[in-house]
Amino acid sequence: MIVRKLEDIIGTTNDVDTPNWYSRRLLTAADAVGFSLNDTHIRAGTETLIWYQNHIEAVYCIEGQGEVELTQSGTIHPIGAGTLYTLNGHERHLLRAKTDMRMICVFNPPLTGAEVHDSNGVYPAAAAVPA
Repeated sequence: MIVRKLEDIIGTTNDVDTPNWYSRRLLTAADAVGFSLNDTHIRAGTETLIWYQNHIEAVYCIEGQGEVELTQSGTIHPIGAGTLYTLNGHERHLLRAKTDMRMICVFNPPLTGAEVHDSNGVYPAAAAVPA
């Protein structure tokens, strides 16, 4: 059984901070549960290019307002508290935060915990995850 508190993650290597967002990685590949779980905060007024070529991500917004724009089609989806979106087709997208946003994110395969987006918005391919 794994029991963690958010306060125990803050300030550790599983607390990843970038100019547009910071993410507390509550479960990672090292936990060997088959997915990872993040508590991620998106800073108001930011736009982040994201393209998870190597992962499927499900995002549940619990605070704030923003939007996701699919770069291929230009389709824009408003995001607010209580909204879930899943990038099951590896869609390249822009995440825009109108206000500070708080998201709960699940990744498969799981993140190692240290990932940040490269210049194309991609996280590196996952290393082999223990069964």
